Amino acid sequence: MDKYLFEATVHNTDGVEGTAFVEGEGGLSVTTSHPLDDSSGTNPEELFGLAMTTCLNATIESLLSARGMDNKSKVTAKVQLRREASGVGYYFQVYLFASIEGLDMEKAETLVRSAEKRCPVSKLTQGSETIEIQTVPFEG
Repeated sequence: MDKYLFEATVHNTDGVEGTAFVEGEGGLSVTTSHPLDDSSGTNPEELFGLAMTTCLNATIESLLSARGMDNKSKVTAKVQLRREASGVGYYFQVYLFASIEGLDMEKAETLVRSAEKRCPVSKLTQGSETIEIQTVPFEG
């Protein structure tokens, strides 16, 4: 197995009604709440969206930098909680919208597809039928 570059240990003992936290001094701690409840706090849908958009956009930025480009980029996620057709269980339907300032759509699409293949979070979800990534025009 490859030696890791970074490791985070994260805990949740309360499900969606409590706290989740990252081990260590200064580690992130968040209040969690059910997405269908009005309670304050975050939920798995929001956390997944944050992880996916941050990782994919960081990968896009890395690819731009490797090409000597400093174009701005943006990734937006819409994460929906849906019930399985059987009525038992749930799943996420995820729509991602990636854009790169100053690139025509064909070049932006090529770069986004390359980033999708390299992004660690994207690699976890490859082949999923419930995740769609679209390249869209950049809007600042």
